[in-house]
Amino acid sequence: MYLTEHFGLSLSALVVWGLMMGLFFNIFLWIADLKRNNVLLISSFIVFMSYFISDHLFTWFDNSNIYLNWAIYDIVAIGLIIISAYLVRNNAKSPAFFYVISVLSFNTVLSFSMYYDLRISENTTPWVLWDIYSFGVYFLDFTMIVALIVDRDILGLIRLKNAIKALFKTDHIKHSI
Repeated sequence: MYLTEHFGLSLSALVVWGLMMGLFFNIFLWIADLKRNNVLLISSFIVFMSYFISDHLFTWFDNSNIYLNWAIYDIVAIGLIIISAYLVRNNAKSPAFFYVISVLSFNTVLSFSMYYDLRISENTTPWVLWDIYSFGVYFLDFTMIVALIVDRDILGLIRLKNAIKALFKTDHIKHSI
């Protein structure tokens, strides 16, 4: 229990540190005029601040509804990023933007699922959802960090989305003829 508890806190701190490094890297690229993508810079800032604040508030306050709180932080971050991207119209959306929105959305679903399982259903027996949450959230968070730094479609998700969209578009055209 002691090792697991501290390992989880260490991973959480590593995620916040990784997001801070991603933010600093994007600030450097912006200042050096190597990449002036305002949406990427704003997304990095909002995600870092969201994780930084939620991570520190988690340790200061009662954590009985922590999964609900994390889901709310993710929803607020998604909203702020989308509003910011809309306001900054001159920049195309980067692959990192897609990954940040996707990861925060999946994290929200996982956090709501854990909240429902623990607080609404009052389940105290570990089962597969808990494992999916434990590994899934950290995998997604580290994927988001890498995406913010390299700004590439690292898992091929955008290509997959475009292929599915094209498949449905051609399928729709065939059925309408």
